[in-house]
Amino acid sequence: MRTLKLLLALLLAMAAITTSCGDSSADESAEGPAGAGSDEPITVYSGRSEDLVQPLLDDFTDTTGIEVEVRYGDSAELALLIQTEGDSSPADVFISQSPGALGLLAGEGRLATLDPALTGLVDAGFSASDGTWVGITGRVRVVVYNSELVGEADLPQSVLDLTDPRYAEQVAVAPTNGSFQDFVTAMRSELGDDATLEWLEGMAANNSPNYPGNSPIVEAVGRGEVPMGLVNHYYNLRALEADPSVPSANHFLPADDLGSLVIVTGGGVLASSDHAAAGSSLLEYLLGEEAQTTFSAETQEYPMLAVVAAPDGLPSLEGYAADTIEYDLLGDGLRGTIDLISNSGIEQ
Repeated sequence: MRTLKLLLALLLAMAAITTSCGDSSADESAEGPAGAGSDEPITVYSGRSEDLVQPLLDDFTDTTGIEVEVRYGDSAELALLIQTEGDSSPADVFISQSPGALGLLAGEGRLATLDPALTGLVDAGFSASDGTWVGITGRVRVVVYNSELVGEADLPQSVLDLTDPRYAEQVAVAPTNGSFQDFVTAMRSELGDDATLEWLEGMAANNSPNYPGNSPIVEAVGRGEVPMGLVNHYYNLRALEADPSVPSANHFLPADDLGSLVIVTGGGVLASSDHAAAGSSLLEYLLGEEAQTTFSAETQEYPMLAVVAAPDGLPSLEGYAADTIEYDLLGDGLRGTIDLISNSGIEQ
């Protein structure tokens, strides 16, 4: 009997050791990031187009072995989807065309704090002050104009000048476009709601022609349908690249003018992600020299990595309004901005 008891005790001890080893292995596998000893892919919600982003994601997979699944869509709609999904969102990384969408999620605690070594890859002002997202490329707001219809002496020296009656029906806007909404939110953070509403109402009183986005505005200016418009700088560069004979040009307002706001595209890692390390690796890859060069060449946008040259003909970003705008505040006021635009009467 004593021998039997000893045998049973030995078997139980061996079973405990085996179970303990098995649990340890499972824990290590569960805690390891995707792509580091794991076959699990990471999921990216991208507000940037598939044509631009997918080749870079494929290169990232080839380089790191980390598989990436992607859902493409409008940045604001994807942000609202993540908001609705909550902690059960399958997204690990959110890439946004608009800083407002990132700020919206950051304000609700949906984005994790990134490693300072990652956010430190870009200059101050091009990432969230709380470290929840990092800029990937930059776009400057400009006045695009038809050089056959508008003389240099007639160009505004500030975006605030555009409410003057002499610009009535002369300046096209895109009130439902994300970059216009980010610009208005920046104006709110700088000038306050009352002054911003006054500017919007002034533009409405001037019967500013409405278009659905930046490209339609640039096309309309090129055709002479409207003399000027508020857009991001790269849309006209692309139009001239396709047809150098188009009589449209970018007017860069003074660097310290609110009309020269630098709007960044950016990325963040979801706080609910189980693959935060792999998600951070993706953002680091997108800020690498190869990816930044691709972004600049393909989009005519400003790279965020200093060693990569900006597209030819663009002024330096030094001193531009990005240094004075807290982009994470844009998201805090995104919903209020949409209401302010709607109530101003600028939408036709």
